[in-house]
Amino acid sequence: MAIVIAKSIPTYYKCEVILAPEAGGGSGSMGQLASLASSFGVSLGGGGNAGGDAITPTLYPDLMKSTDFKTSLFPIKLHGKKDKTSMTYYDYLKNEWKEPWWEDFFGLMAPEKKKDTLVNNFELTGEQARISGMIMKNVVCKIDKKTNLISINVTTQDPYIAALLADSVKTRLQDFLTEYRTQKANHDLEYAEMLQAQAKKDYEHARQKYVEFVDANQDIVLESIRQKQTDLENDLQLQYNNYNTLSAQVLAYKAKVQEATPAFTTLQRATVPLGPAGPNRNRILVVCLFLAALFTTIYVLYKEHQLKPLLGLS
Repeated sequence: MAIVIAKSIPTYYKCEVILAPEAGGGSGSMGQLASLASSFGVSLGGGGNAGGDAITPTLYPDLMKSTDFKTSLFPIKLHGKKDKTSMTYYDYLKNEWKEPWWEDFFGLMAPEKKKDTLVNNFELTGEQARISGMIMKNVVCKIDKKTNLISINVTTQDPYIAALLADSVKTRLQDFLTEYRTQKANHDLEYAEMLQAQAKKDYEHARQKYVEFVDANQDIVLESIRQKQTDLENDLQLQYNNYNTLSAQVLAYKAKVQEATPAFTTLQRATVPLGPAGPNRNRILVVCLFLAALFTTIYVLYKEHQLKPLLGLS
C-alpha cells in the first residue's frame, strides 16, 4: 500500500526567482526631467511622495493571491524542452496536470465538461475557479520583512516549464505593479498631452493668421491696421505661452510616471531545476510503515485485551 501511495503522487519540480525592489528606481531620469521642467518654470513638487499611495512590497504576496493577478497568468505561453508545441498555462493545468488517482476517485477534481468561456473576474466559471485555486497553490510569493527580498516559487510537473513559468510570473508581477502604480500618472499624462496637442494647433493657427496679416499690410500705415497687428501679436504670444506651459507640464507628468514605475533587481534568475523537489517517496514509505506498525500493534493489544491496562483503564 505504501508503494502504491508513493508511486501515485506525480513528480514535481520547483523554480525560485528572487528579486530586490529598488527604492526610488526612477530617480535618475526623474531628476533630469524635473530639471528640464523647472527650466520652463514648472515645479514637480512632492517628488519623493509620488508613489506614496502605491502598495508596498509586504503586500505583494496578497496581491498575487488576488483573482485579477491569478487570471492574468491564464494566457502565459508554455512549452516543453523537447515538445515545442505551445500551450497556455490555463490549458497546461487543465489538460496536462496529473493528480493522484484518489483525487478523481473521490470526485474532488472532476473536470467540468462545459466549453470554456471568456474570463470574467467578477464571475468565474467552476473550471476557472478550480484553475485559479491550483495557481494559488503552485505560484507562491514570499517577502523577507528584514531584507525586503521577494521570492517567487513556482511548482510544475516539468522542469523546463517550471523555469519558463517562473520567468513569466516575474515579468507579469512587474507589469502588474507598474500598471497599478502608474495608472493615475499615466491618466494625467494623457490628458496633458491632449491639451498640449490642442495648444500647438491653436498656436500654429494664430501664427499663420499673424504672418498672413503682416504680409498683406506691409505698406499700410493706418492706425487701425497697426492696432489689428498688435492684437494678433498679443494673441500669438498668448498661444505660445500656453503651448510652452503645457509642454513643460507634459515633461513634469512624464517624470511622475518614471518616478512611480517600480524597479527591481533580479538576484536569482529562473533556471531549469536539475532534480525533482518531490515527492519524497522514501519518507512516505517510512511514514506508512510506521503507521502500519502502530495500528497493527494497537490492534494486537486490543485483541489480547492488553490495550486498556496499558492505557491505565479498568
